[in-house]
Amino acid sequence: MVVVEGAAVAHFTETTTMFAISLALSVAGVGFCCWLLFTLAIYALPFFLGLTAAFAAYHSGCGILGAIIVAVMVGAAMLAIGRISLAHASSALARAAIGLLYAAPAAVAGYEATLGLVQIGVPSAIWRQVFAICGSLAVGATARMRLASYTPRPSTERGIAGGQALRPSVASRPGG
Repeated sequence: MVVVEGAAVAHFTETTTMFAISLALSVAGVGFCCWLLFTLAIYALPFFLGLTAAFAAYHSGCGILGAIIVAVMVGAAMLAIGRISLAHASSALARAAIGLLYAAPAAVAGYEATLGLVQIGVPSAIWRQVFAICGSLAVGATARMRLASYTPRPSTERGIAGGQALRPSVASRPGG
């Protein structure tokens, strides 16, 4: 605050302060939404299948609690099946197909989320689509990489994971 001839002059008004705070919080909110999107993208397919199973269970007379239980069981089973099948797939084509199965719904979710975010500030429809497609590719690729990171790597050591039998221990040898 500067004092000029006995009058106080404020450098920042209340409107300027509110604008700066709202801008900072908006950037933080969009950043949080993007982080959440990239973190949860791998769960798009299990969530979709769980939700579909929940609706089917509810409409068959299962009730709300039963539908929720069915949704959790189907979603968890789908995620486990995907991880196990990706870990045990021997061919590169099978691994690519499983990865695409999980990355495609994530890419669709990334497209819709990015399109929703860019509609806030991008006036051109063509550029909104360009940004949405780029967001779709980024989210799909991230989901594929996150799914691949859950699979175990082949071991180079000798042992069970390497396909070699374990040597008998000293205690199991005769006379040991």
